Amino acid sequence: MPSASELPAAPRHRLGGLFRAVAILAVAAAVLSFPSWAPNPYILSAGVVVLNYAVLSTSWNFVGGFTGYISLGHGALAGLGGYATGLLVVRAGLPSFVALAAATLLVAAFAVPVGYAALRVRGASFVIVSIALVLILLLVFQSWASFTGGSRGLVVPRPFPGLLRPEHHRVFFYLFAALLAVALLVWWLVDRSRFGLGLKAIREDEDKAESLGTPTFGYKLVVFVVSAGFTGLAGGLYALWFGDLDPVFQFSILTGSYLVLMALLGGVRQLFGPLVGALVVGIGLEYFKVEFGNTPLHLAATGLLLALVVMFMPDGVLPALGALVDRFLRPAQSSIREVTAAELRDRGSGPPEGDRPADPPASVPVGAPDGRSAEERS
Repeated sequence: MPSASELPAAPRHRLGGLFRAVAILAVAAAVLSFPSWAPNPYILSAGVVVLNYAVLSTSWNFVGGFTGYISLGHGALAGLGGYATGLLVVRAGLPSFVALAAATLLVAAFAVPVGYAALRVRGASFVIVSIALVLILLLVFQSWASFTGGSRGLVVPRPFPGLLRPEHHRVFFYLFAALLAVALLVWWLVDRSRFGLGLKAIREDEDKAESLGTPTFGYKLVVFVVSAGFTGLAGGLYALWFGDLDPVFQFSILTGSYLVLMALLGGVRQLFGPLVGALVVGIGLEYFKVEFGNTPLHLAATGLLLALVVMFMPDGVLPALGALVDRFLRPAQSSIREVTAAELRDRGSGPPEGDRPADPPASVPVGAPDGRSAEERS
């Protein structure tokens, strides 16, 4: 039976597709069954936190993965979605999920003028603008205490008051899982669309893409609004689940940094890259917080992890694993110019005796199939 590396290209491609399908089904089964085998409510609540991170990092990847723009301000968009949802429930008296939908639309609308201003700059300037967004919203929501609660925070009523805490976690775990599935599906559709092709052109060379007729600014603004909508939706769902909002936590620059780290760790150009990064970083953060309390050790560990990723896996975990799998699924290829005629005959792939090879080896002079010059043959 031939090994995987000896299979023709088409069977190898089908084998790779089958491997990916099995991996996706295994991950989906593990996620959906998690609430049933979680040992206690705390572990289940930690699972909700990790899924929230997965949705947020996938939402960030609409901008970072497609356009290459590094935004540290997505934590502010998540906080804005949470506060908008909570305030619509508390101040306007809207039902919880109606308030969630309205808050998502408000965040998406807010992203239009923000994106219109921020996306006119690139590189480090864009990063600075995104950080400024976080600081401005933190100042506004902390200072406007009469409306937002300020440093006292904002308590959001639970949407299912009759549920016990474990059941409350279980319901929201599945809600976050459904939102993650929708975000992944939209990312996958964009990745295979003409719109996604234009975004990738922006990522590779924005000036060249614009010179070839791609409406770069419009593309960037649209994908930024889509990303903000998913981010605000995740933030609002978190507010309904957790029920207690603090502006210092909701508008923290660390949240945006975590999202960038998660996406970079898994692979920003990969569909499931942010999910893999969220599993690693999210579980690590929860572990360090439990083991070491409020010490800054989790920050040091996060910084060390980021340094290791940049140094050893700059493209992320999934591309590194893909390259490792390719070593087994694809045979090593060598140029014919690196093989002598004798080696070709020994392998049984060389030309028959007396025939002129289409591309003579480097060890045989060009124009002399049998190694003799024209004068010697005459």
